[in-house]
Amino acid sequence: MRTSRSNSTAVIASSWQLLLGMGILMLGAGLQSTEISLRATLDGFTPTVTGIVMSCYYLGYLAGTSAAPRLVRRVGHIRVFAAMAALASVAILLQGIFVQPLSWALLRGASGLCFAAIYVVAESWLNDRSDRLTRGTLLAIYMVVLYIGLGGAQFLLIPADPRTSVPFMLAAVMISVAMVPIVLAAHRAPEIALPRKVSYRELYRNSPLGVVGVTVAGMVTSSVYSMGPVYAQRSGLDTSGVATFMGVSILAAVIGQYPIGRLSDRIDRRTVIAAASGIASLTALVLVIFERMPRLIFFPLTALFSSMAFTLYSLSVSHVNDQLEPQQMVAASGALLRLNGLGAAFSPILLGALIGRFGPPAYFGTLVGLTCALTGFDLWRKRRVEPVPADLKGSYIPASPQGTATQIVTGAQSPRPGQAENTSGSPPGGPHEATQMTSTSR
Repeated sequence: MRTSRSNSTAVIASSWQLLLGMGILMLGAGLQSTEISLRATLDGFTPTVTGIVMSCYYLGYLAGTSAAPRLVRRVGHIRVFAAMAALASVAILLQGIFVQPLSWALLRGASGLCFAAIYVVAESWLNDRSDRLTRGTLLAIYMVVLYIGLGGAQFLLIPADPRTSVPFMLAAVMISVAMVPIVLAAHRAPEIALPRKVSYRELYRNSPLGVVGVTVAGMVTSSVYSMGPVYAQRSGLDTSGVATFMGVSILAAVIGQYPIGRLSDRIDRRTVIAAASGIASLTALVLVIFERMPRLIFFPLTALFSSMAFTLYSLSVSHVNDQLEPQQMVAASGALLRLNGLGAAFSPILLGALIGRFGPPAYFGTLVGLTCALTGFDLWRKRRVEPVPADLKGSYIPASPQGTATQIVTGAQSPRPGQAENTSGSPPGGPHEATQMTSTSR
């Protein structure tokens, strides 16, 4: 135990520059996302147009996750990180100059592509620094850093006037400063594996609940990030209220990750998914029914919703991991990422149209529908299929909803019975070792 703790401490100490840089980067990323959504509403963009603009980020993100690994292999981690951070800063500054839907949509797509490459660099770097025993701890700390950065960024809106270009400049400064500790670290660049693609049908056959859960999680989290400011502003909150609403929504995601993840390692993970999505559904329903309530009640309920809903991605990925051998997860990771991204890209458009038609109550109303649908599907699967035996379950994988395929593959896993333990620090299997997926559906 003492050796394991000392190893984890050493790994964290060797990665502090990367964690610091990513924390600063998230301040810029979180500020620019909320500022764009809020500024669009203040400038008279319809909710539908705002939803389309915000969804372009996820379309660019999907393109970036496909292109980034090949680009990193060609020119190296540090060059890619520096180049993408510089381009992301430029894209944000241009959004402060050209305030119109078309230019914002294009620049949002460019931002998504840049951030996808940045996440690939960061997470492959973390994977290279850790081994099977320390990877879970390091990824958990990394995820906490992301959420604290994204959540803390919301409160930067309070001193900055969202109707001016100041928030855009501040976000660009944060992203530029984030390059400094990471570029100065200048360690050996790890290799990135390019996993085999797997069809959605093949993945669904192996883990129907995992596929649905990852997709719904993408829709829920992108709804919060993209359309949360629109909902808050149209509900009558001032800039301080919008910042608090978004900050509470994002920071609360940290609260449930560890206890819910540990619980899912001990009991049927499907039960935990159903409970988390069910509690999120009930909480969102209360927020729909009692539209006008004191802030002392409203903000804690918002936090409760996020603390449950933001665990669905990690729980779903971990559930898929329970169905497959480690080398199969290498192949499945890309498909899971695409499903999450497709859900994330579609949701702001749908939610924007619904808010435009039915007003602010459509925000939590849509979230009720999504989480209720996942709860019902989960319970239906539980009736049809027996749970995964305890000795075949992998460990809970702490993963950010904005994470990349690297994060999905490299969660700390225990070897299955009869398997050799992988202690190399790289994910089990490799791009040429992925086998056909033939596990029993759960």
